[in-house]
Amino acid sequence: MVTTQSGTSRVIVVLITCPNRRAAEAIGRTLVEERLAACANIMPGLTSIYRWQGKICRDSEVLVLLKTRRSCFPTLTRRVRQLHPYTVPEIVALPVVLGSPTYLAWVADSTA
Repeated sequence: MVTTQSGTSRVIVVLITCPNRRAAEAIGRTLVEERLAACANIMPGLTSIYRWQGKICRDSEVLVLLKTRRSCFPTLTRRVRQLHPYTVPEIVALPVVLGSPTYLAWVADSTA
């Protein structure tokens, strides 16, 4: 079962930005292989504007959307930090409030 008594899912979507497609694919593939994520969607063409070390920066990045279980998040976070080239990688989790029961079950079955 992938939902709590209140009906909210234990499945989360994790957002990670990477400097290029190669890094995004390597991280996504590793997380899926290690069953820390059921799926990694790689979305190129992202422009990020952010403050870093007192400067406003603008860079092209690649967004990775990961579907996983909330219980996998601590290990997934540690693994992303090991694999990621950034000093402070973006690792943000969003709850899945509703979803197809069969898809949510697949995510749960596909993760450790």
